[in-house]
Amino acid sequence: MNRPDDDLLEFAAETPPAAANTAACWKVAIVDDDDDVHRSTELSLANTEILGRPLAFLHARSAAEARALFVGERDIAVILLDVVMETQDAGLLLVDEIRHRFRMQDVRIILRTGQPGYAPELEAIRDYDINDYRNKSELSRTRLYAALTAAIRAYQQIRIVNASRTGLAHIVRGSAELLRSEGLGEFAAGVITQMAGLLGLPPEGLVCARRDAGAPCEVIAAAGRFDHVSRQPLASLQDAGIRATLERALTQRTNVLEPGQGIALYFGSRPGRDLAAYVETGYPADELDPTLLEVFCANVSVCLDNIELVQRLNEYSYFDPLVHLPNRRQLLELLDAHLNEREGRRGVLAVVDIDHFGEINGAFGYHYGDALLKGVAARIVAGCGPAARVARVGSDSFGVFWSAHDADVSCLDGLFSEPLEVEGDSIIVSVTVGVVRLDDVGGDGSEALEDGYLALKRAKQAERGSVARYNRGVSEEIRGRVNLLHNLRGAFGANELFLVFQPQIDLATGRCVGAEALLRWRTGDGAMIPPDRFIPLAERSGLIVSIGEWVLRRACEEAARMARAGHASVRMAVNVSVIQFRDPHFLGRLRAAIEDSGVSPRQIELEITESVAMGEGDRMIELFGRVKAMGLDIAIDDFGTGFSSLSQLQRMNVDRLKIDRAFINDIGGAGKGGDIAGLVCGLGDRLGIELIAEGIEQAEQAGRLQAMGCQLGQGYHFARPMPAEDWRAWLAAHSSGSGAQGGC
Repeated sequence: MNRPDDDLLEFAAETPPAAANTAACWKVAIVDDDDDVHRSTELSLANTEILGRPLAFLHARSAAEARALFVGERDIAVILLDVVMETQDAGLLLVDEIRHRFRMQDVRIILRTGQPGYAPELEAIRDYDINDYRNKSELSRTRLYAALTAAIRAYQQIRIVNASRTGLAHIVRGSAELLRSEGLGEFAAGVITQMAGLLGLPPEGLVCARRDAGAPCEVIAAAGRFDHVSRQPLASLQDAGIRATLERALTQRTNVLEPGQGIALYFGSRPGRDLAAYVETGYPADELDPTLLEVFCANVSVCLDNIELVQRLNEYSYFDPLVHLPNRRQLLELLDAHLNEREGRRGVLAVVDIDHFGEINGAFGYHYGDALLKGVAARIVAGCGPAARVARVGSDSFGVFWSAHDADVSCLDGLFSEPLEVEGDSIIVSVTVGVVRLDDVGGDGSEALEDGYLALKRAKQAERGSVARYNRGVSEEIRGRVNLLHNLRGAFGANELFLVFQPQIDLATGRCVGAEALLRWRTGDGAMIPPDRFIPLAERSGLIVSIGEWVLRRACEEAARMARAGHASVRMAVNVSVIQFRDPHFLGRLRAAIEDSGVSPRQIELEITESVAMGEGDRMIELFGRVKAMGLDIAIDDFGTGFSSLSQLQRMNVDRLKIDRAFINDIGGAGKGGDIAGLVCGLGDRLGIELIAEGIEQAEQAGRLQAMGCQLGQGYHFARPMPAEDWRAWLAAHSSGSGAQGGC
């Protein structure tokens, strides 16, 4: 009969031994840094008795408190121990002290964690006799009760048989041996050996059988005269008496002693997974020590739980349960081993990525997305053939590894040309593939996979749905950008960044009406890094937010200084990245920069590129309105390179349009840039928006732009960008007079 998970375990009432003090309590120590865990554990088990005794809870909220507790409290039955407290491994380090420093060998330890995906090392579970390991979210009241009952039962039985030192020592040694088993078959064979040693018998006439959820019994390990039935159905065992004894032990979940014949010991802790072992004793049943047998069974059951725990951890560590394929970690270990063995002709690795998977997941839900992943995985495995090793290496990407140097990867071309069946629908799936020859990889498996992703990125930049091959140039280029970004972070902190200022001139009068603040980077050895190299990196990394705020503050401070020097009518233009505009704290930072510097908002102009302004129209209209309400001017930079909506441009209420230098260069030449500049000037006149041309290098360009109706200009013809000291001197020198390079 099927029952909910919380009801899987039921425990029959047990009468404590006559020597036990029924008024005593089982001491349960809760070691956890979360107060809610202490309260919820104690409340869920309030007024609960286990094996005829109530529970007494001891509390420690750190490893240090636990150490102090263990000094004074020795008769603790169970410790519910948080793995992650002060540090990631605080719980595991405490386990080592419990077993070795405090010599608490009898206490049962149940590890708990609230961090999904965190798992302790397998050696820790094996070496420290840990009874269980669970996520806190898994432990309902029923499961917690079941885990405590199993642990307390084991603790009680260990304590009862302290007089049987020799047998207990054998059991402990045998448990340690069993915990080293790599699988259930090896574990079952170990049980046979340990039973024989415990009972003083040769490993003869022994058989282990298992029943899974009502399925027929199977012999999974045998020795002596039963060896021939190993890994056979129990029904193949011809001795009906032994079959009946094992069936009874498995069905009733109890030890069965047949006087003068044999004994079947039952091991199991949950339905659907039962284990029993049979041995021919040849002496009366009353000569056996039942307490010792119970302890042995309890320890074997604990070991069996740990074997399953180890198997689960192995599976989680190396296997993806959704698509039933190896995971990234297993592929990396496979690549490492392969690359260490081969010096040349080392095979091929491909990274296959599902295009637009995030959009599909969002539109149709995770259930559909999971079904799509399963279908894609199956198509890759079938299409790439048995020579390929396929693994899931990302949320929507798969690695395909061929060990042969001359592997034919053409199977990847058109792999998804035929529709894929997903949830009853026939859909066309697009994938992009990056391929790397392992001979081109200079490092380990991680570097090989990284190079595969670099090739994948190059393929996506070229055309989604394509296949791209890796080459060293791609790697060097990307790693160069990574190094540059790393150096940029250091440069910002080391004051290697600075501002230069380039004047903006009224073309009709030659008067300086403003200046643009431009960011520059000079490294410690004096080398200049071009802005078009480091600013895009700062934008992609998010570093532009802090750098942009610094630029804004320095520009405001310089503008305030200009005003104090008598140049309050000269504006200061500051470029603002779209990343800054998207920052919810941008307006607050802008207001703080103005207030802290004391500059008049009318002196500050913000420049934003046309593509950004028009790409987020409604949001920018609202944001521009708030900036204008603060008293600042707004200019659209690089105008003419994007696709502006005239109605949207009017609604944005901008003060200036900045004609891109690409059009200025064509003025007077054969290109169409000059005509576009003329059209922009006409548009500005119609809309009543002031125009400024950047990149003016010749007097002829300035004259023709003025004739077209452009009011302002900026470029080498007037002045190059200058450091602050030179800019101040230039401004002072041009504070009077007129002409093409006249004063302010």
